[in-house]
Amino acid sequence: MQKNLTEGPITGNLLRFAFPMMIGNLLQQFYNIADTWVVGRFLGSHALAAVGSSYTLMVFLTSVLLGLCMGSGAAFSIQYGRRDMDRLKNSICLSFLFIAAVTAVLYAIVLPGLNMIITLLRVPEEVAPLMRNYLRIIFLGLGATFLYNYFACLLRAIGNSVVPLIFLGVSALLNVALDLLFVLKFSWGVEGTAIATVLAQCVSSFGLALYVVFRVPSLRPAKRHLRWNAGIVREIASLSFLTSMQQSIMNFGVLLIQGLVNSFGAVIMAAFAAAVKINSFAHMPAQDFGNAFSTFVAQNYGAGQHDRIEKGCKSAFLTALLFCAAISTFVCIFAPQLIGLFIQPEETDVLAAGVQYLRIEGSCYFGIGLLALLYGYYRAIRRPGISVVLTIISLGTRVLLAYLLSPIPAIGVVGIWVAVPIGWLLADITGMLYRKKARGT
Repeated sequence: MQKNLTEGPITGNLLRFAFPMMIGNLLQQFYNIADTWVVGRFLGSHALAAVGSSYTLMVFLTSVLLGLCMGSGAAFSIQYGRRDMDRLKNSICLSFLFIAAVTAVLYAIVLPGLNMIITLLRVPEEVAPLMRNYLRIIFLGLGATFLYNYFACLLRAIGNSVVPLIFLGVSALLNVALDLLFVLKFSWGVEGTAIATVLAQCVSSFGLALYVVFRVPSLRPAKRHLRWNAGIVREIASLSFLTSMQQSIMNFGVLLIQGLVNSFGAVIMAAFAAAVKINSFAHMPAQDFGNAFSTFVAQNYGAGQHDRIEKGCKSAFLTALLFCAAISTFVCIFAPQLIGLFIQPEETDVLAAGVQYLRIEGSCYFGIGLLALLYGYYRAIRRPGISVVLTIISLGTRVLLAYLLSPIPAIGVVGIWVAVPIGWLLADITGMLYRKKARGT
C-alpha cells in the first residue's frame, strides 16, 4: 500500500494518495457531526451549545498533538524520499517519546484546570454544567488522539493513506452506533456522546498502532535505533515545534472567537456549533489535499527533484481551486437544509443565524483551500516558520476584525462571520508573494 510520489504521473498519483485521506477525515467529521446531530435533535439547544463549545476547545488542545505529528511526518517523508531507513527509524523512536511526553503534560494541565477554562470561555450559566460534564470525559481521549495521529502520519509519510482510513472508518461507525445507544437507549445525555467518542477513538488508535508494529516490519525500529541523535532531534524539533505552533495559533484564534460568540448567548452559540461542524466537513477535503501535497513535496524535496515539485504546485493549486468552487456552490445553495439537520424546526432564530454564517464563509472556501496548500508546501521544504506567519496573519486578522466589528450595533455578530474570509485572503496573498519572491532569488 506504500506509494512512491517521486515518480510517475503527478496529478493522478497525488489524487490517489489524497483520496483516502479525504475520505478518512470526512468520516472523522461525520462522527463529529453525528454527535452534533444527536445532541441538537434529542437534547436541545443548550446541550448543543455545550458540545459545540467543547469541540472548539478540544480542537485547540489536539492541534498541539496534531501539529507535532504532522511536523514529524514531514521529517519522515524527507527521510523516506532519501531512502535513509536507519535515520527514519531513529526519528520514529525519538519523536514518539517526545510527543508522548507532551501528551502527558496536556493531561496534567487541562484536567485540574477545567473550571477555569470554562470561566475564561465566558460560557453562560445555563450551559456551563453540561459543558463541564462533557469535558470531564472527552479530555480522557487525548492519549488516543496522539496515538492515532502519530501512526497515521507515519504511514502517510511512506505513501500509505489507505490503512489509516480503514481504522478511522471502523471508529466512525462505532461512534455513531454508541451515540445512538448511549443517548437514546440509556439516556446518558451529553456524557453519553462523550463516552461514545472516547471509546471509538481508542479502537482506531490502538488498532492502528498494533497494525504498524506487527504488519509493517520496514518501519519497526531495532534496539540500536533507540538512541539520542542531536541532528535528528534538531530536524524533528524544527519541523514539529513550528508546525505545532502554527496549528495551535490557528485553533487558539478559533477559541478566542468561540469566547466572543459565547458572549452573544445560547442562540448564537448553538448556531455557531452547527455551522462550524458543516464548515469543517466542507473544507476538510481541501485541507487533507494540502496534507497529501505536503507529503508529495517532502518526498521529492528529499529526492532532490525540484522541477517535479514546481509541476506539482501548478497541478495542486488548480485542483484545489476547482474543488473548492464546487463545494462553495453546494453549501451556499443548501445552507438552510444543512443547518436544519442539527436544529429543531421551531428554533427559527438559531436556524437563521446559522444559515447567515454558513453562506458568508461558505462562499469563500477557495481561501482556505489555497492556504492549506501553502501550509503543506512550506512545511515540506523545511520552512514551517512561514506557515506560522501565514497563520498569524489569517487568525490575527480574523480575531481583530471580529472584536472590532461585532460591538457595532449595525454589524453585530455578522462582524464575526465576515472576518473569516478576509483573514484567509490576506494570508493567501502573503504566501503567494513570498513564494514568488523566493523562486526569483
